[in-house]
Amino acid sequence: MSPQNPNQPPHQGQDQPTLKLTSTEDYRDGYANSVQVRMSVWDFFLVFGTMSQQSAEELTVKNFQGIYLSPQQAKALWNVLGHNLAQYEQAFGSITLEQLPQSGGGPVN
Repeated sequence: MSPQNPNQPPHQGQDQPTLKLTSTEDYRDGYANSVQVRMSVWDFFLVFGTMSQQSAEELTVKNFQGIYLSPQQAKALWNVLGHNLAQYEQAFGSITLEQLPQSGGGPVN
């Protein structure tokens, strides 16, 4: 057995390809405090937005990005988020969710 390449992550064996992460020219980061999830038999559609409340009677959600995921990628995301949330809560304490009013257009999570 040959020694591991020090520049290669320990979980990647010699028969695994090297993962190279790049960003497209139009890549951007954004902040969302609203995610709407829609699904069909073929995919999941996540709509990200920012929610604000100007009065007690009205919430405004400005959607800025929609992302389609295959059911397999949605489940992989669910697993990754669950693992990372468990680590976060272990480090910083339990996360509690406030009840949000339901909009007429579907759940706002």
